[in-house]
Amino acid sequence: MTPICARHPNAYAASPLDRAANRRDDAGFIAATLASPESLFVPLWRGHILLRAGRAALLAGRAADPCRGAEVMAFLGLWEGRAVFAVEFGDRDPDASPPALAEGAEFADLRTAVGSLPAAEAAILAHARALMHWRTRHRFCPICGGACAPASAGHVLVCTRCQAQHFPRTDPAVIMLVVRGDQALLGHAPRFPAEMYSTLAGFVEPGESLEEAVAREVFEETGVRVGAVHYHSSQPWPFPASIMLGFHAKALTEEIVLDHDELADARWFSRADLRDHKMLGFRLPRGDSIARRLIEDWLVSG
Repeated sequence: MTPICARHPNAYAASPLDRAANRRDDAGFIAATLASPESLFVPLWRGHILLRAGRAALLAGRAADPCRGAEVMAFLGLWEGRAVFAVEFGDRDPDASPPALAEGAEFADLRTAVGSLPAAEAAILAHARALMHWRTRHRFCPICGGACAPASAGHVLVCTRCQAQHFPRTDPAVIMLVVRGDQALLGHAPRFPAEMYSTLAGFVEPGESLEEAVAREVFEETGVRVGAVHYHSSQPWPFPASIMLGFHAKALTEEIVLDHDELADARWFSRADLRDHKMLGFRLPRGDSIARRLIEDWLVSG
């Protein structure tokens, strides 16, 4: 099986930021950039990002004043010399309404807007969403239960009781297009939109290599055995906190035995089927997903 190269960067994977990790513990630098009218702020409300006219509403100057005193905030890095901060507003009061931060702007799900966003903005918003998700869901120490306080410009949480340090978590998940000759294996999960078929995927388990995770997940969900596994590309997937590791895998068997807890259906599709999916009445995964990229890059490879 010849490896299939990624032709384009994946969505959310083209960050323009210099993360400037060496400045996170520089209290003077962080204080100065927080006060600077040139700094940019990425507001979030319960994981939703602020959009205006189809673009990211990155706030600066006076418009960013409500962000500067926010409790849940983190320094993301530098963009063309300007500091960028993420701010989460909606994590405390479940009955509170979203703040009115910019005229004509609204909070929206990043996945609904990514197709219209410049790649750099999409990557920054994904970064902000993932980091703020971690911050709002790890307020207490998993060791002793004590309250945690932010450090290192929001990239570390320190237990105020036992002093344990906790760092942002990213869950690795493998996602793979299984191929055999001119056919590819796609599945339909109950949670998918109607008639959508996508690549198989699953989380990596402790003590497991990525290749082992690919083979295990494919066999568990479909009963198909795979041999050669080749890396394709990766994609940050902040929904809520994953990194998708994409592969193409060569099938050794064809018979499908479904795990109905995971999939409602799985089928072998030819290249012609996938190219004519609309005419044949089924859908492929979203354009912003690595699943779609795995399929499209395989289609042009043969």
